[in-house]
Amino acid sequence: MQDYELIVIGSGPSGRRAAVQAAKLGKSVLVIEKTSRLGGVSVHTGTIPSKTLRETVLNLTGWRERGFYGLAYRVKQDIAAGDLTIRLTKTLDHEVEGLKHQFIRNHVHMMHGAARFLDSHSLEVTLDAGEIQLVRGQRIVIAVGTRPYRPDSVPFNGTTVVDSDGIINLQKLPNSLAVIGAGVIGVEYATIFSALDVRVTLIEPRDSFLDFIDRELLAEFVHQLRDRGVTFRLGDPVETINMEHGQPIVMLAGGRRVRAEMVLYTAGRVGNVEALELDRCGLAVDNRGRITVDPTTYQTAVPHIYATGDVIGFPSLASTSMEQGRIAACHAFGENVPPPPRFFPYGIYSVPEISTVGMTEEEVRSRHIPYETGVARFRETSRGHIMGLQGGLLKMIVSLKTRKLLGVHIVGEGATELVHIGQAVLNLHGTLDYFLENTFNYPTLAEAYKIAALDAWNRMTPRVAGREEAEIENAEQADAAE
Repeated sequence: MQDYELIVIGSGPSGRRAAVQAAKLGKSVLVIEKTSRLGGVSVHTGTIPSKTLRETVLNLTGWRERGFYGLAYRVKQDIAAGDLTIRLTKTLDHEVEGLKHQFIRNHVHMMHGAARFLDSHSLEVTLDAGEIQLVRGQRIVIAVGTRPYRPDSVPFNGTTVVDSDGIINLQKLPNSLAVIGAGVIGVEYATIFSALDVRVTLIEPRDSFLDFIDRELLAEFVHQLRDRGVTFRLGDPVETINMEHGQPIVMLAGGRRVRAEMVLYTAGRVGNVEALELDRCGLAVDNRGRITVDPTTYQTAVPHIYATGDVIGFPSLASTSMEQGRIAACHAFGENVPPPPRFFPYGIYSVPEISTVGMTEEEVRSRHIPYETGVARFRETSRGHIMGLQGGLLKMIVSLKTRKLLGVHIVGEGATELVHIGQAVLNLHGTLDYFLENTFNYPTLAEAYKIAALDAWNRMTPRVAGREEAEIENAEQADAAE
């Protein structure tokens, strides 16, 4: 039995960050990956494939140029499924090679095989060739990720009824697509295929979707999708999915029939924990295979075992998963880690993108914080004119008491990049004045921050000259307490 100071099960974003962090602390580290290639769900079926598919679709369709050249503009007239996989294959190869090289230069050991617990420190690994290897870890990080939830009632067949893993391996593009589940994954794929001019119907049993997104922003997003023909079926649960003449028919509780060449089922994910036999190490999971952890250290109920990434649930982002892995590794070996910033950005790689950081207007109102908003539309910027943008909106929320930034919400081209300006100002407790007084490159979409700030300033009572410092301090304290 080989001994390691840290064993990491899974090589996705949180697993690899935990492994590299521990290695940089001088610890002996083993990463166990059940597949033949490193990277985990994020690289092979999740984050990287879906974002690569999105970029490929936008390039081949000429989507970004249609504002100038019209809806009929195409870079490639007849786009086939094979066109979408060429770029994906190259991207995945680069990702895997980069990760492998990172492990090698940091002296992280790798083992490819399926792991299961023997006790809280020992693991049995069935290697690809069938050989059994026993390993022991002083500390263990579980970073096995998730897989699509596949209820027995859904007739998955890999061609006309698929999940989010199967959608990236299509042999033929459909003319119509019904997406069941309007979560982040469902919305991303629905809008990507809509950009391919596939007729899309988005089905969600609840009356609303993406409830963590600012309502004004979501209204703009929905308007853009409806404008290009996406159909929404909200508040109408799926009863059955039947096959008629080889084509799926989605039967809704309200009596509607949604006919489409393909159905994409994206209603949830479950943790990849069955094979681990967690009961042997004293751990249990919920009904979706998620492990409960301490939200600041990522320790499980067994103190020397940690869990990170999607297997612990919300927010299930690659970016936050990486930080979870780093924090877990540092805590495991007694390294002090500063508390994470209060706000982190959330990005949805739909078409158009959505990204948000800080409080939504609904959250601000529920906390009874006096506030004002400022809005800028991308078409108000010179860069937006140059790019031919018809849509796109940046919204900022500002405290009336202290002028501090409370939240930034963006929908449109480059939203997931632009949001980091707001993130920095927010976590540094900056105010509206930063955007009013600083110079932005011109022409850029980032100029929308200044336009939104001016819009907010025009709505606010001007700051009184000579205001007493004590009043300012009292207002800041009141805002901090809120």
